[in-house]
Amino acid sequence: MLLVLAVLAAVFWLPTAWGVVLVVAAAIVEVAEVGFWVWLSRRRKVATGAEALPGERGVVTLACRPDGQVRILGELWHARCADGVDAGDEVVVERLDPGLVLIVNRVRN
Repeated sequence: MLLVLAVLAAVFWLPTAWGVVLVVAAAIVEVAEVGFWVWLSRRRKVATGAEALPGERGVVTLACRPDGQVRILGELWHARCADGVDAGDEVVVERLDPGLVLIVNRVRN
């Protein structure tokens, strides 16, 4: 947007020398801004979906005896726990079984 305004100002209001300076300066600012946003977006941890769930913690919403339901990262997942856990307990995902069933264990305090 800044570059467009600089070009318009250079064409309609400014003398040629100042117009060139303004357009070059605006282009440099635009390139720096794009570079900043690209750098900022690459700082986040890559999450690819269900493959990223092992190690995440969640809360049981439907008792797992052995099958139930857990909420992890704001999403509800079908889960299985060999030990059995009650609703409201905190669990950690051990692995992902076929059919998108999470194998979870109770978090030991």
